[in-house]
Parts: sequence; structure tokens; C-alpha cells
Amino acid sequence: MGTREEKRNLETIPVGSLGIIALEGCKPLGEMVDAYLVKWRAERESEHKESLAFAGYMRESYLLESKIPRFGSGEAKGMILESVRGTDLYVMVDVLNYSQTYSLCGHENHMSPDDHYQDLKRVIAAVGGKARRITVIMPFLYESRQHKRTSRESLDCALALQELVAMGVDNIITFDAHDPRVQNAIPLNGFETVQPAYQFIKGLLRHVQNLNIDSNHMMVISPDEGGMNRAIYIANVLGLDMGMFYKRRDYTRVVNGRNPIIAHEFLGSSVEGKDMIIIDDMISSGESVLEVASALKSRKASKIFVFSTFGLFTGGLEKFDRAYENGIIDKVLTTNLIYQTPDLLEREWYVNCDMSKYIAYIIDTLNHDSSISDLLNPNERIQSIVSRYKNGEL
Repeated sequence: MGTREEKRNLETIPVGSLGIIALEGCKPLGEMVDAYLVKWRAERESEHKESLAFAGYMRESYLLESKIPRFGSGEAKGMILESVRGTDLYVMVDVLNYSQTYSLCGHENHMSPDDHYQDLKRVIAAVGGKARRITVIMPFLYESRQHKRTSRESLDCALALQELVAMGVDNIITFDAHDPRVQNAIPLNGFETVQPAYQFIKGLLRHVQNLNIDSNHMMVISPDEGGMNRAIYIANVLGLDMGMFYKRRDYTRVVNGRNPIIAHEFLGSSVEGKDMIIIDDMISSGESVLEVASALKSRKASKIFVFSTFGLFTGGLEKFDRAYENGIIDKVLTTNLIYQTPDLLEREWYVNCDMSKYIAYIIDTLNHDSSISDLLNPNERIQSIVSRYKNGEL
């Protein structure tokens, strides 16, 4: 990876002085991203470094001080404690960080996605239109599962995107959006949904020895029809076959607001003796991914690896512990784009895929107004790490 740092040949003038606001729930990730940027910019040789256009190019930190104090009633306000005039501003928010709390009339209240989203708007409002450009980096897209309308219901994700744009946000960068078509709600603004495919493959190859990466020994599985594109992409770059499950539902009944699943039906060639990569955008309670893993095991699959961008684990980790003990799953890989509990990070079956370097690349490149299209297509990097793995270099 060392050689790629120099390759990002950023000779253009920055859009403005770089500033990052990491909301409280996203601080750890923001600090890791900041550390990369500080290091790269100190090392980067540029004859223009002394010129006015590059003022503030090298700093101790690009993180700007902001805070969101709350009143006893739970109401709040956004404050920015240093100048943002003319800055190229990147606001980072993790709407799923439920570990954050505030006092609500004497009760401890855990922050919901709604609270985090509201705080994001507070910070943007505090900027007061003084920034040169505002980019929101929201790894888990707020309300992204509420992306299409069936009958009379709200379209929360589209509403949120339009609201951000109306507040002066120029670009929204998210990861693995549940349905990227939500960007149709803001067709004239920047919206990127970034895939962590390379980081997953790197995480797997670094933690598991002796894998045979070819179509005779390995297969990629999509747990439902919605996630087909992810599976097809990974299957194509690794040269593997893919299979898919679909949920057979009972449309005559409604349980907990949805039609209950009767069975997971499999479409695809034989999985016997092959290692499986199950890929999905999120693990919520984890039930469906574990059911898919069990169904593959009953079809005599060998090792099972789960790739999921967002590990919410809303039902706790015990189910996964049991599945691991019973040999149903071998590794679960999720990213650090959302809050991870200390318990999760200690699990033997868990592999954490760090996304901070990738986000730093994106911010650095955008600040120079350069193209990020090569960053969004990781095919080359995937091929090189796979060949290094096959040559025993990892």
C-alpha cells in the first residue's frame, strides 16, 4: 500500500483551507482520518506550498472544534468554536452511534439516528453559509432503508437528502447505500456511494491462510435479491461463481409489521466443499445472514465468511458466538464506519476493516478538486492484493 501514497499526485490548488468537523459520535474515525491527512501533507513535496493559495495547507490537525451543548429539556444548539470562513468543510457523522447519551429531564437518553441527524443539521446551521463548500460524509445513510414507497408511507431518506441540499450541502458521501437510487431525490447535487470491496478482501486475506481463490474452491453468495450487485461485483473481480437466496414469504399474514419469512430458497450451482463469501450491506439482528449460513452448511459448504459494511448487531452477539462455536460461520468482517462495541472487537470470529485511510484519500483528493473515480473503482488494488496473497507475500 506504501507505493500508492505517492501516486495521488495532487498538484492542483486546494478548493479552500481544509476543515473537518467530526460529530461526537464519529470522533474516533475522524481522528484516524485526520492523522493520515496530517502525515501525508507534511510529507508531500509541492513547490507551491509557500504560496497564498496553499495557506493553512499543513496543520497540526484539520479537525475543527465544535460542540452541541444541551439544555435540561434535551433541546440543543450547534456551536463552531473556530473560524470556518472560506474553508472546504467535511462534516462526518455516524447516525448509528447509540452509545452516545444526553440528559432528558433527568433521564439518560441514548441518541437515536434522528438525534444524530438533527445534530448534523445544527452544525451545518452554525456554519452559517460561511464555508466555501460543505461535504457531508455519512457512512451509514440516514433512513436509507426507507427508500421506496409502498402504499401511504413517508420517504424519509429522500426527504433528508433534499433537506441537506437545501441547507447548502454540496456533496454527500456515503458507503454502500441500501439503494443508491435514492440519489434521484437530489439529481443536481453530488452523491457518491462508496463500496468497501477492497477492504473486505484485504481483511479476509490478511486473517485467513491457505484460501484457494478460484471458482472450484470458492463462491460468493447474496442473501437476498436486493444485494445482487455487490455479490456480482466481488464474484467478477475474484473470478468466482455466485449464488443467491430469496425469501419466501407468507403474504396472508403480517407479523411485526411485515410478512413472515417461511424459507430461504437457494438459486445457484452446487456449494459442496467450497468456501463461501456471503456479502450484504448490513447485519441488523443477524438472523437472516445466520439462516443463510446454516442453509449453506446443510448443503455441505466448507468455510463461511460474512462481509457486511455495517455491523449493527441489534440483537447482541450471542447468536454469532453460538454460530461460531457450532462451526456455522468462520469469520464476520464489518467496517469501523459505525460504532463498534468493545465486546465485538474482542471476538475471535470478528475482523475489523478499517476505512479511515480510504476516507482520508477521498477527502484529500476532493480538497484538491481532483477526480476520485479511480478511488471508487478498486479493481486494480484487488487484483494486486490477490496476486500478492497467492505468492505468499501477505
